[in-house]
Amino acid sequence: EKTVRDNVAGGSDQVEVNGKSRHIISYLQDFLFSPDRVQQPAKALSGGERNRLLLAKLFTKPANVLVLDEPTNDLDIETLELLEELLIEYKGTILLVSHDRAFLDNVVTSTLVFEGDCRVASYVGGFEDWQRQRRSVSGAKTEQPLPVQKKSAVAKEKAKPAKLSYKDQRELEQLPAQIESLEKKAEELQQSLADPALYRDRPDDVAALTSELDTVNAELETAYGRWEELDSL
Repeated sequence: EKTVRDNVAGGSDQVEVNGKSRHIISYLQDFLFSPDRVQQPAKALSGGERNRLLLAKLFTKPANVLVLDEPTNDLDIETLELLEELLIEYKGTILLVSHDRAFLDNVVTSTLVFEGDCRVASYVGGFEDWQRQRRSVSGAKTEQPLPVQKKSAVAKEKAKPAKLSYKDQRELEQLPAQIESLEKKAEELQQSLADPALYRDRPDDVAALTSELDTVNAELETAYGRWEELDSL
């Protein structure tokens, strides 16, 4: 019968984790197994201990991408907290599906959201961050004329020329094209991030594309805000 340590190290005293060699006893202590417990048969473990054993085995596997589907199901509090620490410290890319909002807020750095019409949008942060950004962008879009409404915006501007400087007038005229360009760029990045081939063939590009999308979204919010400011003058 395999012991806890044999399940992870296969009889060896050492395991390799993140490119570094660790003694099996020390490594399993990170997963809340005492030195005595690691010598016990794996079949004698409790449900929570078995989950921790699976995590210990998982993180000895050489990989730069992890795909986790509802990983918090049936975890006790100790194991859940341990999983959060492991994922935060993980150096690679993680694709994570979960209904646990608190877990997402504690762990993820960006959120991919299916928004209908085959669109997948990327937002910085976890669930609460997504909700806040969605409200912010939706509010800006609702309050601002869209790029296709350029003529009406210019008409308003011409009706009150005394309140806008020439520089502001030019900026107001150019904002629709700027917003349209940013929206197009954001859509292209979202499509790239929604492509499964990206995570299979070019996982190292995920972080750069996500960061670029975050920057474009921030610029888009700034442009919407500037439109509102100029249009209210």
